Amino acid sequence: MALKKIKIKSSKIAVILILIGIAGLVYSYAIYNYYPKPPNGALTSKNAPSSIKPSSNAINSYSVPPNNPKYIIIPSLNISDTRIVKLGLTSGGQIASPDNIYDTGWYQNSALPGQKGAMFIYGHVSSWTANGIFYNLKKLIPGDKVLIVTGNNKFYTYQVVTSKVYPYNNVNMQQVLSPIDPKVAGLNLMTCTGQVIKNTSEFNQRLVVFTKLIT
Repeated sequence: MALKKIKIKSSKIAVILILIGIAGLVYSYAIYNYYPKPPNGALTSKNAPSSIKPSSNAINSYSVPPNNPKYIIIPSLNISDTRIVKLGLTSGGQIASPDNIYDTGWYQNSALPGQKGAMFIYGHVSSWTANGIFYNLKKLIPGDKVLIVTGNNKFYTYQVVTSKVYPYNNVNMQQVLSPIDPKVAGLNLMTCTGQVIKNTSEFNQRLVVFTKLIT
């Protein structure tokens, strides 16, 4: 009788283990098909940005100089308290990009919040495993608001005026780094868009949203 009970228990354990294994396969399949993948012919980069979301503590404790941009908020896209990191230039003379797809980056040689000229902020559209902070940037329409919070917790509100798509290798940077209205401080947001160029990890277009300061 004892031997029979052991066999029954062993069978139950085996069934449970099989069910756990099936659940794991289903979960893996769902995750694999939910997130974007590299198209055929696309190359991944060893220097790809991180897809690890910053912790709440890392976001809340983030600090920058008083007049520098600290967070960006875009209500219509459900973007709130997203960090803005400082960006310089790459060795090739191009504006660098954030190291994390959930951060945005402010080009340090563009205008400060509320300052004459245009502030330039870049954000990733996606990685091969997750959507980036500016994945839905293309959904912004004229009249939508973009808020910038500075290091001393001052708020600046900008309003979307228009957007423009450029070929990836022919972006008019003079236009991108200039205010849409020369008489008003501007904020221009950029991300990648279009299709991945075969045999690269590069998108073939850039989307720029032009906004102007209203308060």
